[in-house]
Amino acid sequence: MSQKKILPFGDPILRKKSKPVDEITPKIIKLLDNMADTLYADDGRAGLAAPQVGILRRIIVMDCGEGLIELINPEIIKTSGEQAGPEACLSFPGYTGIVKRANHVVVKSMNRQGETFFLEGRGFLARCLQHEIDHLNGVLFIDHVQGNVLYHEKTREKVDLFDVIRLSNQHA
Repeated sequence: MSQKKILPFGDPILRKKSKPVDEITPKIIKLLDNMADTLYADDGRAGLAAPQVGILRRIIVMDCGEGLIELINPEIIKTSGEQAGPEACLSFPGYTGIVKRANHVVVKSMNRQGETFFLEGRGFLARCLQHEIDHLNGVLFIDHVQGNVLYHEKTREKVDLFDVIRLSNQHA
């Protein structure tokens, strides 16, 4: 398989809404495989949405510690509870921010065989599902960051979100 290039923050594709997958084709299967290779090449971070590799389709691959999850046309159908915790993003490397999310979600999706299934997530899995599904709608984790503060992953230094966005846009 092969890895895809992850688009950096500032790329306009990241702000566009993705289109549903109408049919599971060999091209979709190859995309799922390539996205998984890309995810695991970056130390198996939690998730990757198709827009992050420049493809505006409603496709996600994730591994939140219990193996690969593939989602095609995922849709959150139920949420409950609340949690706040750190989030990061492969398209916004080097920074984390505190984000509030639902603590429990139920997602309806299709697998690579085109079969509908339901996935229930709590805690970290719920956070990952919401983060990646946001990507499919052109929403980034920085849109939810509390207090407009990010933390540098290595130094843990607090950084103003708007300063980071300005710098990122200058380098995009």
